[in-house]
Amino acid sequence: MTKRSSVSRVSTEHITRFEKARILGARALQISLGAPILVDVPASIIDPLTIAEMEMDANVIPITVIHRDVREKLRLSTPN
Repeated sequence: MTKRSSVSRVSTEHITRFEKARILGARALQISLGAPILVDVPASIIDPLTIAEMEMDANVIPITVIHRDVREKLRLSTPN
């Protein structure tokens, strides 16, 4: 196991467009493989990506984003 530092994680409520794309893609894959859909979807909508977008709009996607402190990363990568 790796030891995690005790630095507190402070983040904004916003995600970047790259995080959004990654979350939507991951959730669409889960839906296409048979994961339960967490929102009411009209019968005419069958595209997993559209359903994932509907779930994101409803704020019910069960995926967590952890933002790491960039300064911590810089501290770890600089030679002493």
